Amino acid sequence: MRRRGSSVLGVWGALLVTCCSACAAGEERVSEEFRKEFLAKFPPSGLNTTPEDALLLRILVETRNSKRGVEVGSATGFGAINMGIGFERTGGQLITIEIEPETAKKCRENVKKVGLEKTVTVVEGDALEVLPKLEGEFDFVFIDALKQDYFKYFKAIEKKLKPGAVVVADNTIAYASAMRDFLDFMKHSPDYEMVTVRASDAKGDGMSICYKIR
Repeated sequence: MRRRGSSVLGVWGALLVTCCSACAAGEERVSEEFRKEFLAKFPPSGLNTTPEDALLLRILVETRNSKRGVEVGSATGFGAINMGIGFERTGGQLITIEIEPETAKKCRENVKKVGLEKTVTVVEGDALEVLPKLEGEFDFVFIDALKQDYFKYFKAIEKKLKPGAVVVADNTIAYASAMRDFLDFMKHSPDYEMVTVRASDAKGDGMSICYKIR
């Protein structure tokens, strides 16, 4: 009996050590401190959203308590990581779409480095082909890809938006003429309310936040 008890205790001890080690490793991999440092050192790129805009996106995800989001235009993942942190906190999921294979690969690698691969799914492909194939409903959308196609991206997912959904469109000041159809629709539609904000002076531009009333 003593030998068996010792054996059982040994097994439990080994399991405890294994679990603690795994937890410690997990904490280090996804800690807030690590993520802050990673984002602070993130290589600058004109394709990625600015730190202030990315933080605004995260705040919108969390305050809306969004559960299913989609991003059109991943770049290398700066925005996706910021939104992903918000979706992780709400228990939600984000799908981010990138058309360039190498860029999508880099985005996927960056998402994994901060431990968000279970929250953020990187899809390689043309958003105009991917969006119609997505299943279920969404309550958050961020569009930051070809400016002249904003209205096409929006229409490709509009029927899947829940009442109360938030649609954020980037670069709506500097590139307003290229997306006039999208902006005019949001301005005049009785189903949406829109406000344009500038959270960052870094790019001399702004984002339009659209709310689906019904």
